[in-house]
Amino acid sequence: MCKKFNVTGLCKPNIHYMVDISNRLEQLEKMIQEGAYFAINKARQYGKTTTLYLLKKRLEAEYAVFSISFEGVGEEAFVDSDSISRMFCGLLYDTIFYKEVIDIPDEATKLLHDIITDKESKISLRELSNVISKICRMICRPVVLMVDEVDQAGNFKSFIEFLGMLREKYLKRDTRPAFQSVILVGVYDIKNLKLKIRTETEHQYNSPWNIAVNVDVNLEFQVKDIEGMLKCYEKDYGTGMDIQLIAGLLFEYTSGYPFLVSRLCQILDELSSGKYQYTGRNKAWSKEGVLEAAKLLLSEENTLFDDIRKKLEQFKELYEILYEILYLGKSFPFNQYNTAIDIAKMFGFVKNDCGNVAISNRIFETWLYNFFVSEESIGNVIYAAGARDKNQFVKDGHLNMQQILERFVVHFTDLYGKNNRTFIEKFGRKYFLFYLKPIINGTGNYYVEAETRDEGRTDVVVDYHGEQFVVEMKIWRGESYHQRGERQLLNYLEAYHLDTGYMLSFNFNKNKEIGVKKIQLEGKTLIEAVV
Repeated sequence: MCKKFNVTGLCKPNIHYMVDISNRLEQLEKMIQEGAYFAINKARQYGKTTTLYLLKKRLEAEYAVFSISFEGVGEEAFVDSDSISRMFCGLLYDTIFYKEVIDIPDEATKLLHDIITDKESKISLRELSNVISKICRMICRPVVLMVDEVDQAGNFKSFIEFLGMLREKYLKRDTRPAFQSVILVGVYDIKNLKLKIRTETEHQYNSPWNIAVNVDVNLEFQVKDIEGMLKCYEKDYGTGMDIQLIAGLLFEYTSGYPFLVSRLCQILDELSSGKYQYTGRNKAWSKEGVLEAAKLLLSEENTLFDDIRKKLEQFKELYEILYEILYLGKSFPFNQYNTAIDIAKMFGFVKNDCGNVAISNRIFETWLYNFFVSEESIGNVIYAAGARDKNQFVKDGHLNMQQILERFVVHFTDLYGKNNRTFIEKFGRKYFLFYLKPIINGTGNYYVEAETRDEGRTDVVVDYHGEQFVVEMKIWRGESYHQRGERQLLNYLEAYHLDTGYMLSFNFNKNKEIGVKKIQLEGKTLIEAVV
């Protein structure tokens, strides 16, 4: 039976198409051999649990690996030191009972069993520390502790005290038996867990987990990783796909975010089975298929997008910085000591791009644009105009971008032509996206080339029924600046193998010529609109 692409729960190499992460596991194993205590903090659905699972399998021959999770643990388990100690011992015991860790001496098993069944006595964290030492002494192999979903404990002081106990054991491990290595896994890093429970007057980053070493292991998929996974799929199905091309496109849209890569592949596999308009795997696993898969992904509801929406509602400063980057073209230096930037990176929304804050990937960027547009579309007159006009721009399945620009110039001039320069600079390009969105909604998508997004220029790429259109939006800053814009647009047309490009200029000169014209330049056609 052929494998499947998986985006829910654990990925297992024998039944799922997977990226080979053995090099990452080797790096983590080396850290464990060196006795490191560390945390793996990545955004939701980043492959953390699968990484732990495969790491445990890799270590089992040499180590006794207790791999536990706080997922599903109720609040009562963190009420006080007795509760968390008893819960912790119970989780260790479960791994032995279900034979997830083997060759554990009977006396170690009995010690844990006696603690969790003794309802009369209370156990302090110091007593728990002694229990851990006894168990590590009883087991003839080095003991490794892995704790997944540590976020579940983030609101409780008892967990911070638990970390303090582990820290003390680490510092005294030369004289007292202790875990060889401890790995904590979750979205929030330990310093941000403390942000949840400490008062504003206390120092926010005084973490008892300062013994943890930095983890320099990337869980993102690289192009070569994706190619390896696609080769396994191609061996099973023989689609005839251009593996390098498809892997490059998948990375281009996702920047290697594991869930997004796997979900796009899963959708492509569904397209291969004849779903939607595609018939045959060779047609689905193509550039057009990837564009269709991206459109379908962006239109669906899933737990990752739900989480993004919740975080935007929860953290106002996060909402504001993403909005200003996307719509206003603002540039922010990447500084993780800035709370909003730190939160955005922790959740996987932004990355450090040559010292500046950038949206992590194209899928997230398009989703955020769609989210912001949807929030402002109600009652927005330019959005309503696009919705009214949409049927006149498509003929035989082809989008007429020149006609879209012509109608936008008319609407924008009528609605906003008398507004001041500040208004136009701030909202002009955003309003073109507002106008465009209802026209392509349900059939196409657009995204912004991140390196062109600034306060003067933004390049939008529109995907519609497998066709692509490049539209340069810019503030008019003189003829020489305009000519440079034409040159940049020509370069984009070469990169996208297109013969026609589009330019929308917001011009503040009193004697400007409003309208749309067509010019020929170096064998390419440029459709230039001015408002």
